[in-house]
Amino acid sequence: MELLAAHFEIAFHPQDSPMPPEQLAEACSDVEGLLVVGSRITAEVVAHAARLQAVSTASVGYDNIDIAACTLRHIPVTNTVGVLEETTADLAFALLLSVARRVVEGDRFIREGHWREWQYGLLHAADIHHKTLGLYGFGRIGQAVARRGRGFSMPILYYTRHRVAESVEREFEARYVDRETLLAESDFLSLHVPKTPETQHAIGARELAEMKPSAFLINTARGSVVDEEALVQALQAKKIAGAGLDVFEQEPKVHPGLVTLPNVVLMPHVGSATSETRLAMAMRAAENLIALLGGRRPRDVVNPEVYSP
Repeated sequence: MELLAAHFEIAFHPQDSPMPPEQLAEACSDVEGLLVVGSRITAEVVAHAARLQAVSTASVGYDNIDIAACTLRHIPVTNTVGVLEETTADLAFALLLSVARRVVEGDRFIREGHWREWQYGLLHAADIHHKTLGLYGFGRIGQAVARRGRGFSMPILYYTRHRVAESVEREFEARYVDRETLLAESDFLSLHVPKTPETQHAIGARELAEMKPSAFLINTARGSVVDEEALVQALQAKKIAGAGLDVFEQEPKVHPGLVTLPNVVLMPHVGSATSETRLAMAMRAAENLIALLGGRRPRDVVNPEVYSP
């Protein structure tokens, strides 16, 4: 806020929640730059903001912004690539560890007063070390998760539409496989793909049936990538062993079946939520907006075609 106020006259939404599009549209009638966190910038918002010249989001994902509407108006949109990947990978691995070692179940067991004595058979869990880590998507976050997996001596498999360079595969000791092999051989399947029409329900009933009964699904990508109803059914039928989820199809609503299952660890979409990273995201977003409104082109433009003649 201080950084932006040093350059612009600013107005801000005082609540820690996204503004409804109709309220945002009304507030944007005279603004030239927008910095958003989660608020939806619809075509109607863009149409109402007659003076709008730049949009900056403090996130990597930008599916909350109508990019086509912005591009039609030659409004550049920026995100915060390179700031939150390591932190999100931390949470992905935290979910992996928590669900495999039954950390949440153990915590609840003690808090509810059930622990009476040491028992040989209490809370048997799954090893992580030397198990196969499968990465569906192998961009910055996927590679950061692979780096953590190597620390646990995990063989790394990955699937993505475009195979990475051999040098990257060597760096992470990662093996490129087809989608079917990834599903069949992964002990832990971690999702790292963007929200697109192609990734809608990329993990559904058929894919879950191809996974090992001992496998765990980790999702820190987007909720729409997983068919939650199919996931609940697979977990109830023990077709897979468990899941760790930070994102959901109808956020903030969560499928009621997931809430009742003990072999699921749930987090409220907080992959980048550390003090250090959220500050870095906000600063990058502010710097991007300052650059855009100053006539400079920042590196994080997601619709570079607005600069084409």
